[in-house]
Amino acid sequence: MIGKKLTPVLKEIEKTLWEWEVDNTTKPDYTTDGFRACTKIFMSALMDKIWELQESENINFDNRIEMVKKAGNDVRNLIKIYTDIDCHKLY
Repeated sequence: MIGKKLTPVLKEIEKTLWEWEVDNTTKPDYTTDGFRACTKIFMSALMDKIWELQESENINFDNRIEMVKKAGNDVRNLIKIYTDIDCHKLY
């Protein structure tokens, strides 16, 4: 599956970020494209973990849909509040 395939690359990115942050006090200077990519990666991982929770708790389809919509809107609102970026305008 794609998550398992991407995990080594994501772990390398994580390691690189930890190493960079130890020695730097400046901002990483992500471009809009970089921020969009980070957001997509996070949302993919979040939705995967939501799916696992929904499966383990046998949540019905309608509640699953509402849960996913709420999660997406919560992330969108969080990004808007703290960055003034509208995720709908990233694409």
